[in-house]
Amino acid sequence: MEQFDAKLHEECGVFGIYRRDESQDVVAATYYGLYALQHRGQESCGMAVNDGGVIYKRRDLGLVNEVFTKDVLENMPRGQMCIGHCRYATTGTPLRANAQPFVIRHVKGPMALAHNGNLTNSYELRQAIELEGGIFHSTSDTEVIAYTITRQRLSSGSIEEAVEKTMPMLKGAYSLVIMSPRKLIAARDPHGFRPLCIGKLHGSDVIASESCAIAAAGGEFVRDVEPGEIIVFDENGMRSIRTHCGKPSSLCVFEFVYIARPDSVVDGASVHRARRRAGAMLALEHPIQADVVIGVPDSGLDAALGYSQQSGIPYGIGFLKNKYIGRTFIQPDQKLRENTVRIKLNPIADTVRGKRVVLVDDSIVRGTTSRQIVQLLREAGATQVHFLSSAPEFLYPCYFGVDVDSRENLIAANHTLEEMRDILGVDSLGFLSVEGVKNIAEGCGLGLCTGCFTGNYPAETPAVTEKSKFESKIPEATE
Repeated sequence: MEQFDAKLHEECGVFGIYRRDESQDVVAATYYGLYALQHRGQESCGMAVNDGGVIYKRRDLGLVNEVFTKDVLENMPRGQMCIGHCRYATTGTPLRANAQPFVIRHVKGPMALAHNGNLTNSYELRQAIELEGGIFHSTSDTEVIAYTITRQRLSSGSIEEAVEKTMPMLKGAYSLVIMSPRKLIAARDPHGFRPLCIGKLHGSDVIASESCAIAAAGGEFVRDVEPGEIIVFDENGMRSIRTHCGKPSSLCVFEFVYIARPDSVVDGASVHRARRRAGAMLALEHPIQADVVIGVPDSGLDAALGYSQQSGIPYGIGFLKNKYIGRTFIQPDQKLRENTVRIKLNPIADTVRGKRVVLVDDSIVRGTTSRQIVQLLREAGATQVHFLSSAPEFLYPCYFGVDVDSRENLIAANHTLEEMRDILGVDSLGFLSVEGVKNIAEGCGLGLCTGCFTGNYPAETPAVTEKSKFESKIPEATE
């Protein structure tokens, strides 16, 4: 089986703050917020600060603490507003030019924008702008959004009016934070694919992808931004524009399975509780005679606990995760690449030796990492390994922000259950049902998207899916 990057990559994270307390340090608050959102993207990060209507930006490849060192933070202007972003590339390669926020300067003033999601009509929008003479500096669809808003801004009375006019032109998933010289704006696509919430920090207004970021900055969660809603913060307070609200919602269910942090509450549902419910449902759908239940760190742990509580099989700590190895770990040759799992995870032999083990993970995408984890348990002395996924089989691409763009890379789309069991080297293999995963998010007020499991997408899929021409090598000439 071809070696692919075996795990899903998380989304992106956005953060914004409008200061209403003179003592509030907007840069520090954004730093803490981005730090809490680091799990959503580790390739690049950035901030844009509004100081008296002048927007300063700092963005680069690397983790939040690598880009924003103590010296960098001390030299940034404090300002009245700040937005931030941490990124994983779902569209556009990991280049410095693709790091966010984007800052656009035009006749009606500067605008900074950060985006979580993925447009399905980015190709068409970009082509239209290019044919009119527009010049792009990146391959990210976020720049497409920024230019589309700017074009509307030139004929609109306000930035929020421009955003309102732009939203029907954007297809797909987007949660946006936008900063103008005087306003901070949040917008969420009408389907609500990606989370976005509002908080308060000592009287100041905060926007973040997840509630955990608001808490990390020292603030309090207020409410979620509704699908289709535009929120405007300015000197007069906060107001809502609901022109595009009211359509059927489809929050990505993978926010609960894998993407969001377990201490977050997304659209009314606790992520931690959702994962425990997924594990409990697995126990009902896949009862197994075993001696211990363990989870794959980090997102498999809560589901394993839920399986244990429902089944009565003791819960154990099966792996020690090396917390000093991040996703930026350098693997200089093929042999080390194959041993990445051994470097990041080490089995606790005392937990599994001589035992029948139920192993719970959040999902199985390409299968490479799963196979290596099973091998580690075998070497540690497990007599049986029963692998369970707290998500259904990944059978179809995701077009709304998760980096699964082809069926050919998905193990479940190309193999039967028996073949997958043999490839992974397990005694049994089970997946949570589609109906089960739809019911894990207790209290969630939105409908859930399960298109990657069923092929039934709640929104239009892209007509063009190939990579940007600027990311593709020139084909070799043929005779």
